[in-house]
Amino acid sequence: MTEVYDDVLADMVSTAREAGALTLEHFKRFRDLEIGIKGPADFVSDADRESELLIRDRLFAKYPDWSLTGEEFPPVERDDREYRWLVDPIDGTTNFINGMHYTISIALRRGNETVAGALYNPVADEMFTAIRGAGAFLNGERLRVSTQSDVGMMAVGTGLPVSNLHSFEGYYRRLEKIRDPIGAIRIVGSSANSCAYVACGRLTGYFEESGLVDWAVGVLLVEEAGGVVTDWWGRGPEFYEKSGMVIVANPATHAWLLEKLKDAPKKDAQ
Repeated sequence: MTEVYDDVLADMVSTAREAGALTLEHFKRFRDLEIGIKGPADFVSDADRESELLIRDRLFAKYPDWSLTGEEFPPVERDDREYRWLVDPIDGTTNFINGMHYTISIALRRGNETVAGALYNPVADEMFTAIRGAGAFLNGERLRVSTQSDVGMMAVGTGLPVSNLHSFEGYYRRLEKIRDPIGAIRIVGSSANSCAYVACGRLTGYFEESGLVDWAVGVLLVEEAGGVVTDWWGRGPEFYEKSGMVIVANPATHAWLLEKLKDAPKKDAQ
């Protein structure tokens, strides 16, 4: 069945590249961008909106009956509710407005499952792609998660939560327990790119509270690269897709992070 999505993925890739070219024009003059504030530590720029509009136009031109949920505009409900695009036109907006790496994320959902995804870092010209059951790739090269199992050599990605997030309570105490024994903590600044770094072995794991639109492609990449994805208490997508509290990692780092995060207050599916 994977070949069913080959042409769709090609369209996702070309669309992501177009959005990448558009956003790079803004990125080159990041000091002059017009920025609005959506909420605490949540910024939006003209580039976000233009990118999402471009992606919507391209996808609806090819697949007019499929629905779409994006970051910047209300969802679009079309006749075919089985297929839905999840679009983050710039994941890592704070990175973007400060001249650092960001990603463009396009996921295709069939029912409650992500079946294909394209994740593009325009600054590095890195295109991550995956089709469920067919593997994960970076610029056409097959990906595998890191085999590192030595705790002292683990490199873990995360983000620092603000006080309105469920994960904020006790976060820095847990972070201290995680940081001391391992090789490094890294804040990439993009949920999607952090997941991609796990898929290609640059990070051994990643944990954060974020959103499905942000990391739908990233989770698929990690799964297809041989990694493990759960919520902070080892539960599956029926929980982490709603709570946003996700661990993606190679098997050894995943088991280790579960032990360190298990005392966090549970955020159950709503």
